[in-house]
Amino acid sequence: MILQALTEYYNQLLSKGKVPEPGWCTANVSFALSINDEGELINILSLKQEVERGKKKVIVSRKIKVPEQVKKASGVAANFLCENSSYLLGIDDKGKAERALQCFEACKARHKEILTGVDNGAATAVINFFNKWIPEKAQKHPILEEWLEEVISGANIIFSYKGEYVQDIPEVKDAWRKAAKENDNAHVMRCLVSGERAPIARLHPSIKGIKGAQSVGASLVSYNAPAYESYGKVQSFNAPVSEVAASAYTSALNYMLSSTDYKRFIGDTTVLYWAEDGEEVYQEMTNVMLWGDAENQISGEDLSGIVEKMAKGEAADLAGIPVNPDNRFYMLGIAPNAARLSVRFFWQDSFGKFVENIESHYRRLEIIKPEYEKYAKLPLWRLLQETVNPNSKDKAASPLMGGAVLRSILNNVPYPMALLNNTMIRLRAEKRVSYGKASIIKAYWSMSGRKENKEVLQVMLNEESTNVPYVLGRTFAVLEEVQEKANDSKAKSRVSNKTPEEVQEKANTGIKSTIKDRYFNSAASTPSTIFPILHKLANSHLRKIGRDRERVRIYYSQLLGELSDKITMSETPIPKRMGLEDQGIFILGYYHQTQKRYEKKDKEEK
Repeated sequence: MILQALTEYYNQLLSKGKVPEPGWCTANVSFALSINDEGELINILSLKQEVERGKKKVIVSRKIKVPEQVKKASGVAANFLCENSSYLLGIDDKGKAERALQCFEACKARHKEILTGVDNGAATAVINFFNKWIPEKAQKHPILEEWLEEVISGANIIFSYKGEYVQDIPEVKDAWRKAAKENDNAHVMRCLVSGERAPIARLHPSIKGIKGAQSVGASLVSYNAPAYESYGKVQSFNAPVSEVAASAYTSALNYMLSSTDYKRFIGDTTVLYWAEDGEEVYQEMTNVMLWGDAENQISGEDLSGIVEKMAKGEAADLAGIPVNPDNRFYMLGIAPNAARLSVRFFWQDSFGKFVENIESHYRRLEIIKPEYEKYAKLPLWRLLQETVNPNSKDKAASPLMGGAVLRSILNNVPYPMALLNNTMIRLRAEKRVSYGKASIIKAYWSMSGRKENKEVLQVMLNEESTNVPYVLGRTFAVLEEVQEKANDSKAKSRVSNKTPEEVQEKANTGIKSTIKDRYFNSAASTPSTIFPILHKLANSHLRKIGRDRERVRIYYSQLLGELSDKITMSETPIPKRMGLEDQGIFILGYYHQTQKRYEKKDKEEK
């Protein structure tokens, strides 16, 4: 199914002129050897160009369409009209002169085989070049000396004849097409992708650009051990894919991997996504919806309008391009695995279903957020970042957990337990309930929790709830605020240029150990043991506030009394121990009550 989807995508890209036709590929080329009719080297052209990478400008090779390249293992195999210095010049920088000569002779034979008899001056010039070139004298060639170090570094090289790349000349292209079809060693079988009998690819083209994989490329389909050679079908013949289909699916993958716009990374997994009709607007919307791409040109108003229409099953329009909710949409996660690639996940459904599931995910995550939070919705990378130690060198989340979270979002099923566990571990270690962590806890238990907790799994504070863990969390937040008021009366939550965490840190200046530092984790897990201690401390803190702030002291005394009454009303005693779900409800109560402090007051209330 994956190969079929990629092959169909390739056909769409081909119809739009975005990928080369079968038998051709795109390669990074650094130099061109300019030759005359006699095959003499008259110049070396640098094809490198300056491009922007982030804030820097770098010099990179140029992407040029060339004849499809063979997959190289340890032996000698020459490509046509695009090779490195070992094959085209017989020299390299590896100190293996004998092997370089073997490569040159193999390349010479291949070009003679394909170009002999072609009625064109460029074809004759290339044959003359191989006949006249002497690898032993190459390093002393006056034209090559200036570029020697760069040319022999392994860069790809092509031929130029009278200002034109040789592979672009029509007669040469025809000769290559003819040679590509005349494969006497082709093994004809029924292709698993097309269902037709066709020459089967013994080795599939390399896939380049997967994070963590070999830079020269890796395979998605291959076999190299007797255990996989059922009925004597060696190498890729055990999963027969035609040469055309192998070229198509690898071209589609390499096209997506060559762009930074339509691929993302979750740990060691490279995530690719595309629509069946090949329109890039679907990928652009995904960048905004799932990854929080702030640089994308789609405005929030346009996106909201499209999502609203898709929720009704209607087609939408973005910049003149129709967005069809019934269009098939795919997401593929690939991870490196030695010389091969492993598929972490593959998801497919209509784009409308994709949008629906993403919006459901964001509704579960929705919770009151601090003013300083810049994202309207918590993007996936931020969500996963909440599970990582901020002080560690490696800021990447667990790749297995990341992939499982993405699958849960795409399929609209409960989140993996690992997401909750890792979030709780970080929360206990940091003793800070951030917006992201509160969102994760709410979303997790909204999908997997008890129905009786729905009343507190809300966006904002539910002041009427008598849910005991929730009220205890609220109580802890008030007790913490009482301690702050008792120790620093100047710390106000209305400081507009500071985050709540910075205000709280200022308020706690001089306190060696706050109740949050000492009791937060135990209050969430064993409340009946800890809260009597906390209330006793609160009485001391209230006395510290002093008579000059009598109204403040009365306010907190009444608030604590109201919260105690709610627990009494619930007729449920304070539990000795609380499980993970009740701890999550406690944390949400604490977060809701804390954010209540930082709400903007209108003039009358002030």
